[in-house]
Amino acid sequence: MTNSSSTVLAEIVTDEQQLRDAWMAEQRRSKSRRSDLMKETELLRESTEFLSAFRRAVASGEVESIDSQPWAPVRDLLSEISVSRARQGFTPPETATFVLSLKHPLFHAIQRRLGDNADALAGELWRTTVLLDKLALLTTEFYQKGREEVITRQQRELLELSTPVVKLWEGILALPLIGTLDSERTQIVMESLLQQIVETEASIAIIDITGVPTVDTLVAQHLLKTVAAGRLMGADCIISGIRPQIAATIVHLGVDLSAVITKASLADAFSVALKRLGVKVLSAPKKSTQEVADGTDTDS
Repeated sequence: MTNSSSTVLAEIVTDEQQLRDAWMAEQRRSKSRRSDLMKETELLRESTEFLSAFRRAVASGEVESIDSQPWAPVRDLLSEISVSRARQGFTPPETATFVLSLKHPLFHAIQRRLGDNADALAGELWRTTVLLDKLALLTTEFYQKGREEVITRQQRELLELSTPVVKLWEGILALPLIGTLDSERTQIVMESLLQQIVETEASIAIIDITGVPTVDTLVAQHLLKTVAAGRLMGADCIISGIRPQIAATIVHLGVDLSAVITKASLADAFSVALKRLGVKVLSAPKKSTQEVADGTDTDS
């Protein structure tokens, strides 16, 4: 942008009040206006802060590149606004429209200033369009980063919910796994298990893989890491849910699980855990048909 054009734009944005009122009216008319997601007062605050930062950046004369230092406050503000709108549920076009809706008020102001000079008017409109388009594209970039942060956080929360550690008995924990076990989930599994081992002072942890569809070398290694981490915290681990197909796969892969107690079902693993704690479970005496009918109990 030439010095003359930057001077024209700088003079136009000096009147922030008038420009902001026209911009707010334009945003209210926009189809992307989401009053269900944002209050009028919040939109007014963001618009006021943006115009103030925009005016200072234009006044610096460094208007050819929005990557320059004078535009840093504008970039930071757009980053904050875009990430916030991504979390609130706005779409990328709705977020970009925040900047693009400023075109109409600016174009009218430029036309009033340079209406008698067609060449100057065309040049100024084009340069202003390029500037605002760059800023709008910047909001899309920031929006995408914000959405990725939201998705990553939601995925981690879902993984945490899908790996609950259950206390089966005093000193016995169970960790039922469902779905694919990858590196990220293994880390969450270990963190959850170790935290519960510390809190409950458990000495035995049962890792049930009945809900794990397939076991390959990587999954087996993840299981071994979890078992090793549990042992370091003083808890012996038992792996249950070893189906025939999984057993054959583990043997075929050559994975050594000889140092780990494995059982076919969670019930079998729980029985082993109780025996290791010295707990003996006795069956209750059966009631006769007559006692059941009469509601009597032989123990009473």
